[in-house]
Amino acid sequence: QVHLVESGGGSVPSGGSLRLSCAADFSVFVGCVGWFRQVPGKEREWVAAIDRYGRSTSADSVKGRFTISLTSSKDTLYLQMNSLKPDDTAMYFCAGGSIAGRWCDRADDFNYWGQGTQVTVSS
Repeated sequence: QVHLVESGGGSVPSGGSLRLSCAADFSVFVGCVGWFRQVPGKEREWVAAIDRYGRSTSADSVKGRFTISLTSSKDTLYLQMNSLKPDDTAMYFCAGGSIAGRWCDRADDFNYWGQGTQVTVSS
């Protein structure tokens, strides 16, 4: 079994920063590794990903503020979040995709998910 465990969530003021971590054996994901977020009543939203070629992409809503990275040992995935805004408040999930050839920007590209960590940004 593949397990992904997020940590680093919390409550921060607007403009603050957080770094989320996800521990897993990411070497097994030949397709994608990435981050999603979800608020009640809305669909899970893609945030950022790294594809099989090591290329990083991110959603327009977080571009310039969030940075995804993977350790060289491929055991920790990070999401550095800066200049946080109240609308960044969500449950954040790390995810991996074992399906090769995906663009890594949709939930269907991923088939392993962490339990989520809550991020709350106050005004």
